[in-house]
Amino acid sequence: MVTSASGTKRHLGEVVKMGARAKVAILGSGNIGTDLMVKIMRLSERLEMAAMVGVDPASEGLARAERLGIFTTSKGLDGLLASDLFSAIDIVFDATTASAHAAHDRVLQQHGKRVIDLTPAALGPFNVPSVNGAASLDRPNVNMVTCGGQATIPIVVAVNRISPVLYGEIVASIASRSAGPGTRANIDEFTETTARGIIEIGGAKHAKAIIILNPAEPPLVMRDTVYCLCAEADERAIEASVHAMVDEVQSFVPGYRLKQAVQFERIGHNSPIRIPDLDAEFSGLKVTVFLEVEGAAHYLPAYAGNLDIMTSAALRTAELIANRMKEAAS
Repeated sequence: MVTSASGTKRHLGEVVKMGARAKVAILGSGNIGTDLMVKIMRLSERLEMAAMVGVDPASEGLARAERLGIFTTSKGLDGLLASDLFSAIDIVFDATTASAHAAHDRVLQQHGKRVIDLTPAALGPFNVPSVNGAASLDRPNVNMVTCGGQATIPIVVAVNRISPVLYGEIVASIASRSAGPGTRANIDEFTETTARGIIEIGGAKHAKAIIILNPAEPPLVMRDTVYCLCAEADERAIEASVHAMVDEVQSFVPGYRLKQAVQFERIGHNSPIRIPDLDAEFSGLKVTVFLEVEGAAHYLPAYAGNLDIMTSAALRTAELIANRMKEAAS
């Protein structure tokens, strides 16, 4: 229940229905949380930025939010819970760490809050807006996989809908300067969660994910390579499917693009390749897709496409959830 200024109590769904926008809070005032805040304020007609939560009083993200007139607290989730604002929050983004998210989610679920998880904790179902964006809108917690997952899983899906993918492998290369403490602390979770997403959402039977922190100066934009081993199929159909998927992702991540033409290699039965992870030989079609993700530079530099695709996907997901909540309340 939420109490209005007049003292009238009403269900949260009614607040979403009556108000123009769903109120959101962000846990984590680092790079991802701050970029997400800026995106919400600049781009969204469905969401209202209500609270920024951190643990470092000197955080630039908290300082920026305070300058923008947004409620802030440096006391973490406890600070948000103690505020008068908490009861009016509709959706909470968690942009902290995988280890912290489990504790945050337990508390938020007790209060009936909708949670969008930007960490690799993967407590809730995976959500990739260009692939299964409408599938989990009624779930209390949805997980945004990883930046590598958001960039590459759509491509695996594009190939898989033409020819079943036996094995999918992705290599995500990001600028070292775009990898903050949270990203570095979650490297293991990144690889495990991304591989799971390639299987569960991408449709591959087996998967592997690799991340590279590129120290090049000046920093390079995010690059992703997707390898799919699949049955023989029409190359033109696969290429068309990949291009259609790129267009779909570009609808909310404008800097997402193919770096070069889709590559095909036919591997004959007389010269199969060995897949060490599966201890098996493969013959069929190898599809290689090279991607580049340039950030929109709303807050972060353009080279930080890895962070931009996560915040853009989370924003799209929250808007879909807000629409669903509004429909349910009407």
